[in-house]
Amino acid sequence: MEKFSFQDQPQLRMLSNDQISTMHEKALELLENTGVYFQGEEVLKIFDRSGAKVDFQTKIVKIPPQMVETAVKNAPSSFTLYSRDGKPSAVLGQGNVYFDPGSSGIRMLESDGETVREAASEDLVKIAKVCEALPHVDLLATALTPYDIPKNIGDSFRVYALLKHSTKPFITGAYSADGVKAIRALLAADAGGFEKLREKPRAVLDITSIPPLKWTEVSCRNLMDAATYGMPIETISVPLLGAASPATLAGSVLLHTVETLSGIVLTQLINPGNPMIYGSAPMFFDMKNMTTSLNSIETSMIAGACSQMGKYYGMPVHTYACLSDAKRCDSQAGLESAVSGILAALAGIDIISGPGMLDFCNTFSLEKLVIDNEICGMAHRITRGMDFSEETLAADLIAEMGSHGDYLSTRHTLKWFKKEPYLPSAVIDRQNCEKWKERGAKTSFDHAREIVSEMLENPKAPPLSREISDALDRVWFQIAADDGELDEAAVKATFV
Repeated sequence: MEKFSFQDQPQLRMLSNDQISTMHEKALELLENTGVYFQGEEVLKIFDRSGAKVDFQTKIVKIPPQMVETAVKNAPSSFTLYSRDGKPSAVLGQGNVYFDPGSSGIRMLESDGETVREAASEDLVKIAKVCEALPHVDLLATALTPYDIPKNIGDSFRVYALLKHSTKPFITGAYSADGVKAIRALLAADAGGFEKLREKPRAVLDITSIPPLKWTEVSCRNLMDAATYGMPIETISVPLLGAASPATLAGSVLLHTVETLSGIVLTQLINPGNPMIYGSAPMFFDMKNMTTSLNSIETSMIAGACSQMGKYYGMPVHTYACLSDAKRCDSQAGLESAVSGILAALAGIDIISGPGMLDFCNTFSLEKLVIDNEICGMAHRITRGMDFSEETLAADLIAEMGSHGDYLSTRHTLKWFKKEPYLPSAVIDRQNCEKWKERGAKTSFDHAREIVSEMLENPKAPPLSREISDALDRVWFQIAADDGELDEAAVKATFV
C-alpha cells in the first residue's frame, strides 16, 4: 500500500484531504522546531546517532521531516495476529474492524448490577472465558488490574491468565520498565519459542505517551524493548481537551499526530519494519465535574480524525469506544456504547477497545460485555455494507410476484432471510409484549446475566496441552518468585 495516501479513507470523515495535508505539514513543523520530550537517556542517544537534534539537558528531541517520512514508510501497512493454534485470526490494516474489551479497569461490577468491588485475579479468568464465547468481540484485552497480585508483576499475571483460558489474540501492556521482557517470556512459552512468537505474534503492546508531547522513562524503555524484540506496538496518545491538549478538536488532533509520529520514529529507528498500530485515546475534560470523559461526541470526532491521519500514513488504527462513563448498565451505558462503537466502526478503525467498560474505563461488567457484543455485531453488519447484485436487487422476483405476491413462500426468501440481517442473541428482545410477560418480563441485563452464567459453566476454549500449561506455570512462577513479594506457596496459589 502506498504511504501518505488519501486512498482508503473511511466512510465517516472528519477531515477533508486538504485538512489532512495541513495537519501533516503542521505536525512536521512542530516535530522539527518544537520537539518532543523523551525521558529515557538511551533513547536520546539513539536519536542523536540518527541525526535528530537532541538537547541532552532538557531532553527535547527535534525530529527532521525526512526522518519522520522514512519511519512512516518503514512501518508495515498491515500485519496479522494469530490465535493459540497458530492460525491467522486478525488481519490489521486491510479494512477489517475488530473489537476488544476495554483495558486496565480497577473495579468489577457484580452480576447483581449494583455491587462494585476491587478487581481480582479470578475476574480476569472470567473475562477470558466470556470473551472466548462471544462471536463479535474479536480480540481479548488485559482488561483489569488485579488487586490480589503484587503491583510490580500485575502486568505479567494478566497475560498469564489470558494465555491459560483463551485462544484469541489480545491487547496488553506493561506497568514497569522491565515488564515487556516478562510478557514476552510468557508469550514465547505459549507460542513454542521466541522465534515462533516473532513469526506469529499473538499480542499487541499498548505503550502510552503523556500529553503534551512527553514520553516517560517507562514508556521509552517499553518502546525500546518491544521494538528490539519485534513485538507489535500500539502507541497510545491521550489528548485531553482543554487540560493537556488544546480545547479545540483540530488542535487536539494535531497534538495527537505529533506525539504518535514521534513514537513511530523511535520504534522504526530501533527496528525498521516493526509492526505498529496508530492508536488513540482521546478524552474530554469536563470542567464542570472535573472528570475525563471517553464518551463525549467530541471524543468520537477526534478518534475519527485520528483514524484518517493513520490511514493517510498507511497504518492500522485504534481507539477506545463502545464503552460508557455510566456507573451501571443503564440507558446512558447503552446510548454511549452504541453511539461511540458504531461511529468508530464507520470511521474505519481497525481495533476498537471498550466493550464491558463503565465509569471512565474504571469498572468492568461481564453482563455489559455480553450486551456490548450485540453492538459489535451490529457494527460489523454496518461495515459489511449492502450486498448489491442482480440476485439481491431481485427485480425479476418483484416482477414475477407483482402486487399480490407472498414472499414468504419463495426460495429467494429461504436463501436470504438469515444471510441478510444481523440476528441478535436473547439480549435483544423482539417478542411481543404478551410473550415477554409470560416469559418473565426479563430485561437485557437479566438475559445477559443468564448468558454469562452459561458461558462460565461451559467454557468454549479447549484446554491447553499439558506441555504448554506447565511451561506457562513455570514462567509465571519465575516472574513472581523473582519479584520477591510472594513465597513459593503463595505463588503456586496464583496458578489459574
